[in-house]
Amino acid sequence: MRRPLPTDDEVREILSRRRTRPAPRPAPKAGRALQGLIRELDAKLGRGAGALEPRWREIIGERLARVTRPQKLTRGRDGRGGTLELRVAGPAALLVQHQSEEILQRVNLFLGPGSVEKLRIAQGPVKPLADAPAPPRRKAAQPPLPASVEAELKAGVEAAPEPLKGPLERLGRAVLGEGGRGSR
Repeated sequence: MRRPLPTDDEVREILSRRRTRPAPRPAPKAGRALQGLIRELDAKLGRGAGALEPRWREIIGERLARVTRPQKLTRGRDGRGGTLELRVAGPAALLVQHQSEEILQRVNLFLGPGSVEKLRIAQGPVKPLADAPAPPRRKAAQPPLPASVEAELKAGVEAAPEPLKGPLERLGRAVLGEGGRGSR
């Protein structure tokens, strides 16, 4: 036998007797949930070879940075100094070996005292460094225009609206100063 549907009044009574649960909270974001663990691991293990790569040129110097790359940073068993493995272009391995103490000092300056105690050299091809951004070049100051050309320029700009006079004068000086003087 089919059960009849409840009437509107019965529905209201049933719903008023039921307790509703609050909606469950959404799960926390993965980054926030792992933040404590990441801090703990960072304090325990420190930064690895990945932290060295972007600033390698600054740490080790331009000459050595062209022929070396940090590959792996292994921590010591007791948590003290570890081993830094460098990939070195074949012929430069001897140079790197002779400068290993200086390299260790520079790396420890970046990572913290006692972070690296040994240097392991692995010979092999080294990918080229990304070019460092070139410092902005300053333009050389142009010599002043002759008085007659300067007066002619000012007369030509006289009819321009006030906000445009300055930029037009600078543009005219730049054009006439680049060798446009004799083209009139």
